[in-house]
Amino acid sequence: MPGAPFARKYCWGIAAALLFASILPLPTGAQQAQEGVKVENSSNIGPDGTAYVTRIVPVPKTVSPEAQHMLARWESDAPEHQSLEERRSGTDKWQAGAGEHFRTIYPVNIASDTIAGVPVRVITPLHLTPEKSDRVLINLHGGGFNSDSGSLTETIPMANLSGIKVVAVLYRLAPEHPFPAGLDDAVAVYKELLKTYKPAHIGIYGTSAGAILTAEVTVKLNQLGLPLPAATGIFSGMGDFSRDGDSVALYALNGFSGHLDPPRPDGNRSYIGAANRQDPVLSPVFADLHGFPPTLFITSGRDLLLSGTVILHRAYLHAAVDAQLVVFEALPHAFWNTPELPETKEAHELMANFMERHVGK
Repeated sequence: MPGAPFARKYCWGIAAALLFASILPLPTGAQQAQEGVKVENSSNIGPDGTAYVTRIVPVPKTVSPEAQHMLARWESDAPEHQSLEERRSGTDKWQAGAGEHFRTIYPVNIASDTIAGVPVRVITPLHLTPEKSDRVLINLHGGGFNSDSGSLTETIPMANLSGIKVVAVLYRLAPEHPFPAGLDDAVAVYKELLKTYKPAHIGIYGTSAGAILTAEVTVKLNQLGLPLPAATGIFSGMGDFSRDGDSVALYALNGFSGHLDPPRPDGNRSYIGAANRQDPVLSPVFADLHGFPPTLFITSGRDLLLSGTVILHRAYLHAAVDAQLVVFEALPHAFWNTPELPETKEAHELMANFMERHVGK
């Protein structure tokens, strides 16, 4: 399950990998290639359909030079051993630094607040125009459900480019608070904002764990009979905790590079807790999705949640939802957290333009 890589990986690790990649030794296959040893493509299919494959995958020229440079960097395949406290501390440090970096590109105002008893960050455009003052976006950050790797990096570009205030929900985290604690926090914030904003003037979006939560929240709001938001954004997510997609067996957090464990039937246990994996709120592919708001799905070719994103997108299409899907070539999970890529700028503009078109119209 995708939660297994979530639990062992984290977005701030991308920055660390890029920093130290140049001093790490090449893996065996790369050493062989440099030394002129022929590396073969091979495939064997087991009786149950399991594929045992070796592939040579060049860095594609279809992505920007910056993305080519990023894809050429190497991360160790060795398993990582890190406590939850270390993970959170590292993620918080990375989020603060990356947030300041994004803020130099996309200037905004940032404040802390509490809504419905839930801590939030409020990210506001420097110049909030009167016609957009009655709109709001809710961000549900990524971080594998157990840390915050997005409340700044996912909100600063959105607020600046869309011109709409963003409320980042700092929901309770697993394993201390498993499902549905984080979901309940997001619903509570939404219900409180409904007292000030029309539902047609609210959008909800998130990346990774936050993308999963975005779909879960929409299902829960529908079950509660509450008006749904004007639009949602599911950026590298999934909607089925009962079955593994193909991509989690192919890609680590950084794509082909880095440690990768086989999918496990008990993955994501710290988030799921005692819930039924086919609960339609936990796994929205089992929910009635008819009448859901327009939704933008974004993923990438080497995203560990590529399968999860496209499967959930198809479920939305089957329910006649206005659902758009954008798949970026070759890039890894949540690449839009890497500010130097031209593709990051393009992704942010797609996200912001979608919300601006649908929220408050």
